[in-house]
Amino acid sequence: MSVPDLQALWHRFKALGDSKARDQLIQHYAYLVKITAGRVVTSLPPNVERDDLISAGIIGLIKAIDQFDASRQVKFETYAIALIRGAILEMLREEDWVPRSVRERVKALEKTYLDLESKLGRPATEEEVAEAMGMEIDAFHLLLADTGRASILSLDDILLSGEGDEKIHLADVVHDGSADTSTAVESFAIKKFLADSIDRLPDREKLVIALYYYEGLTFKEIGRILEVSESRVYQLHTQAVLRLRGYLQRDLALFH
Repeated sequence: MSVPDLQALWHRFKALGDSKARDQLIQHYAYLVKITAGRVVTSLPPNVERDDLISAGIIGLIKAIDQFDASRQVKFETYAIALIRGAILEMLREEDWVPRSVRERVKALEKTYLDLESKLGRPATEEEVAEAMGMEIDAFHLLLADTGRASILSLDDILLSGEGDEKIHLADVVHDGSADTSTAVESFAIKKFLADSIDRLPDREKLVIALYYYEGLTFKEIGRILEVSESRVYQLHTQAVLRLRGYLQRDLALFH
C-alpha cells in the first residue's frame, strides 16, 4: 500500500470514524504482530501455543491503532511494536511459565551487577561479574545466553511497580493521547529516567538496545553489524537489561 493510501486510511479512521478504514489498517499492519512475536520469544514452553502469542499481539496492535496520534512526529511502526510486545509479555506473565530457578538466576545476576557497580563506581565488566559469581568467563557467557532466552528478559517487561497490583510497562510510557496530565507527567519522568539509565550502559550494550528497540533489528541482524554471533548479541542484550532492571528497581521509591 502506498504512503498516500495509508495517509488516507488514517484520515478516514481518525477524522471520520470510518470502521472499515480501521479494519484495513489492522490488516495492513498485521505483519508487525508476527515479526514481534518471533522476536519476543525464541522458544515456547509446552503450555503456550504460538497462536496465543499472535492473538495477544493483535490486541496490542488494535490498541496501538486506536490510540495512535498521527499528528505527532512518531513512526507508527515503532509505537505499535512497543504495544504489541507489551501485550505478548503481559499474556506470558499471566501464564507464569518461567521456572522459579530462572527467576532466581535473574535476581542473582541483577544484584551482582548492581552491587559491583556501586562498589566500582562504573558498570562492571563481564570478567568482573563472572569472578564475583565464581564462574569461568565461558560458563558466564552461556549463563547469559540461556537466561536471556529462557526468561524473555526485555525492556518491555515490568519497569516499575505502582501501588497495590498496578504495574507500569515500557509500552505504557509510550505516548497515549488519552492520558491525563498527572499520568503524562509521571510517564515523562519514567521515560527520562530510563533514557538516563540507558546512557549509563557500556557503549556496546547501548548500541544493542538502540538497534533492537528503536531500529527494530533482529539479534541476527545486529550480529552482522557488530560482526559477532547471534548468541553474543543475546549476551549483550541480557547484560544491558539486567543492568537497567537493577537501576529501575533500586530507584523505585522515586516514583511512589
